[in-house]
Amino acid sequence: MSERARQLCAGAEVIDLHIDTFIPMRLWGYDPKRCHPSFPGWFFGHLDAPRMVRHGLKGAMWSITTQPFRSRARRWRTFLKNVERLTRQVEAAGPFRVVGDGASYRAARSARQMPVLISVQGAHAVDGARDDLSDVPHSVWRLTLVHLTPTAWGAPSSPLHRVRRHKGLTAFGRARVEAMNARRIFVDLAHLHPRAFWDGLDAHRPDLPPLVTHAGVAGVHRHWRNVEDDQIRAIADRGGVIGVITAGLYLGRTFGGDGAALWARHVEHLIRVGGEDVAAIGTDFDGFIVPAAGIRGAHAYPRFVQALLDRGFSEERIRKVLGGNALRVIDQLRPAAADAGANREPSIGGNGRVDPEAPRFPSGA
Repeated sequence: MSERARQLCAGAEVIDLHIDTFIPMRLWGYDPKRCHPSFPGWFFGHLDAPRMVRHGLKGAMWSITTQPFRSRARRWRTFLKNVERLTRQVEAAGPFRVVGDGASYRAARSARQMPVLISVQGAHAVDGARDDLSDVPHSVWRLTLVHLTPTAWGAPSSPLHRVRRHKGLTAFGRARVEAMNARRIFVDLAHLHPRAFWDGLDAHRPDLPPLVTHAGVAGVHRHWRNVEDDQIRAIADRGGVIGVITAGLYLGRTFGGDGAALWARHVEHLIRVGGEDVAAIGTDFDGFIVPAAGIRGAHAYPRFVQALLDRGFSEERIRKVLGGNALRVIDQLRPAAADAGANREPSIGGNGRVDPEAPRFPSGA
C-alpha cells in the first residue's frame, strides 16, 4: 500500500454507513476500547476504537439489530433500552460521541471525537412507537425498513419473502415511511424485496435523500442482497447514496483473491450507472459477515483507497466515496447550524476533505 493511499485516507472524512459492533458488545461484552486481534476476521472482531482511529475512520452509523421473535411491546422496550445502552457504552469508550444533527457531528469532530449516528436494522423495533414516531429518540438517524424476515412493514429480499404473498410495503410500512420523513429519519431501503423497494421510494418525499446503506451491486455479482441498475439510478436521481458492503458473499468471492479490488469494482459500477455522488461505503463490519479476503477489519479503509487509486480514481472522487457523499446527505437531512460549530475546525466539505488529525483516544489505549 502506498504512502499516498495512507495519507489520502487519513485526510478524508471516512464515514461508514453501517457497522454492527454493538452486536458483540451486547452478546458477550466485547470491549471496543481495547485493540483486538483481527485474525481470522470472520463474523465479528472487525472493529475496535484503536483500529478505527489508526486506519482513518472518522464517523459511522452504529446499528442496533432487532430480534424479530418478540412481542411488539417487548421489541419497543428493548429498543429504547438498547439506544440508552449503546449511547452509554460508546461514550464511555473514549473517542466516541453520539450525535443528532450535522452541527453536533462537526462539534464532535472539532473535539477530535468520532461521531456515532445510531441506526436500527429492522424497523419492527419501533412497531410499538406512536404513529408519528415522535417518541423515537432524536439520536436515532436511520431505520432499515426490514432485515431478513417479513414484518408488518413489508417483505425482505431474502428467500424468506416466499412465505409472504404480498412482496411490497404494507399500508403500515408506507405510513411509517411518511412519518420517518416528517421526523427526518433516514429511510434505508437495504434488505428490501424489489417491490417493497419501489413502494418505499413511492411513499418517500422527493426532496429528502433515501439510503441503501449496505449492499453490493447486481451488475457485478448477482445476489438477492444486491441492487439492480434501475435501483441505483433511482437513488441517484433522489440525491441519495448507496453504501457498498464488504461481505465476500455479496461482492462475489468469499475466500481468496484481492478483496479491496473487488470492493472497488462494485463502487466503480455504482458510479458508472449512477454518478459519483451516489457512492459511499457501508461495510457491515461485525455484522456476522465474512468480508472478502484482505479487507477483514479496519485496515480495509486505506486498502480500499489504494484499490480506487489503482483504478484511476481522482483524489476528489475518492473523498466523495469515503465520506463526502455521506456527509452531504447527513447535512441535507438534519442541517448543521453555522452557530453550532459548522464552521469550526476541522473544515469538512462535500468533497470529504478534512484536517487529518485523529480523534483523541484515552491514554494507555
